[in-house]
Amino acid sequence: MNVTLPTTLVLQAVARGHHHGFDVMDATGLPSGTVYPILRRLEREGLLDASWEDAAEARDEQRPPRRYYAITADGEALLVKARARFRMPKDVPRARGLKPRPSES
Repeated sequence: MNVTLPTTLVLQAVARGHHHGFDVMDATGLPSGTVYPILRRLEREGLLDASWEDAAEARDEQRPPRRYYAITADGEALLVKARARFRMPKDVPRARGLKPRPSES
């Protein structure tokens, strides 16, 4: 797999608790046209796990359902290698006050 800086930033954001696309976009500063294809590719490669939140919960909050992502062990291993390859920004914050992924609740 070709690991680019944007891919590394997305992996790092998910590893730090940013579990859905808009949150990853906010954490990385990358546009949706970059983030969503990377998330799909990482999921396809087995580096991220993903699941949809309950549609009723999203409806109660009057928004579309979110797809939640979590980094896998293979994703963590790749992230370690990628961090060594790229000089990573220190300011990608850890997520705070976010609801856990559906499987974590």
